[in-house]
Amino acid sequence: MPPQFTFIHLCFLFLLLANSARPTSESQPSIYEVLRSHGLPMGLLPKGVTDFTIDDGGQFQVHLDQACNAKFESELHYDRNVSGTLSYGKIAALSGVSAQELFLWFPVKGIHVDVPSSGLIYFDVGVVFKQFSLSLFETPPDCTAVRSAGPPDLDDGRFIAETVFKSQNGKLRYQLDEEDLGRAVL
Repeated sequence: MPPQFTFIHLCFLFLLLANSARPTSESQPSIYEVLRSHGLPMGLLPKGVTDFTIDDGGQFQVHLDQACNAKFESELHYDRNVSGTLSYGKIAALSGVSAQELFLWFPVKGIHVDVPSSGLIYFDVGVVFKQFSLSLFETPPDCTAVRSAGPPDLDDGRFIAETVFKSQNGKLRYQLDEEDLGRAVL
């Protein structure tokens, strides 16, 4: 009976070793490591990525706890879900990221690193490419939570309506002041 007992122990030991050799979710690289391995800086995505997937074709999805904004030279907005197609040195078909320029938010459609030695990275915002220093994106930024899923105050048009109202109100006040000035001079 001892030989059978030893055989069972060997089988159990083999199963235990085989199970421990299997990759775990801890051995999967982080999205930041995936970006780095594709020639992109880790700071393109903010801290707080809870989950991500990437397929063999480079299509990826990143999930954040909540929508948030991060400050670089200008402000970037990240939706809860960010997706795109990753290839070496660039992200195409990007969705879920917007860049602010003055008072307007523009969807970022793609990102690409110029020749790495140039130290430049470009954001495709549809009409133009915004140029940034690559050094701004070396580390994942802290991200401030926002209450809506899109750029602040643009989801329901409040920001635009308030801006138009204020500008119209200012024009009206200017016209009235001009009329009063004209009467005072006469």
